[in-house]
Amino acid sequence: MSSDRRTAVVAGLLFLVTEIAAMAGLVLYSPVLGGADYVVTSGADTRVFLGALCEVVLAVAAVGTGVTLFPVVKRQNEGIALGYVCGRLLEAALILVGIVSVLSVVTLRQDLAGAAGTDAAGFVAADKSLVAMHDWTFLLGPNVALGLNTVLLAYLMYRSALVPRFIAVLGLVGGPVICASAVAVMFGLYEQVSVPGSAAALPVFAWEVTLAVRLLAKGFKPSPLTSGGAGAGAGVLVAHGVS
Repeated sequence: MSSDRRTAVVAGLLFLVTEIAAMAGLVLYSPVLGGADYVVTSGADTRVFLGALCEVVLAVAAVGTGVTLFPVVKRQNEGIALGYVCGRLLEAALILVGIVSVLSVVTLRQDLAGAAGTDAAGFVAADKSLVAMHDWTFLLGPNVALGLNTVLLAYLMYRSALVPRFIAVLGLVGGPVICASAVAVMFGLYEQVSVPGSAAALPVFAWEVTLAVRLLAKGFKPSPLTSGGAGAGAGVLVAHGVS
């Protein structure tokens, strides 16, 4: 197996991991994010901890996609490829902040349960603030940052033809759509976890899953970028008019 084929397989697996971990984390977090004041409930701490673990896996896998693909896509445009890696790091950082906020709610619940006679109002207010922090990190990370990162990678894939063009087009469409949806949520047009919000996320979901399947099944398309190393990559840059 060539190094580029191994890169394709690893990247494909990481994209699938991000999708699975993201969905699992959202489901497992529902006791905290579902609207009830978690600090005054009986709690589902183990479930929330598992959700946090899924989110950690999501953050690591997101960074992993950028790092894994960088040696290949940098042959098309190193600056944009580096931007994709940095964007994935930003996305992961926002996810980690969201994890801390959710785990802080669990700690508050445990503190309230162990403090008899304590007025719960302050704990409930802190609960709402921490959940709101998670909601904002979820909006700015797996929506805005994800949308921008999708556009960067899809552009590189489209220009290099490393995957079929229709796959790259899914990303070029899906990235702006999910960013526009995030703006709509920001201005209160609808909730992030809603039918319109889910519909806006579908193109990016389709992009990542389709890309993952392609990379796992067939790898990169034959290209000067995968057959001739840096010198051939420079030739592609010239051919595309990129200096």
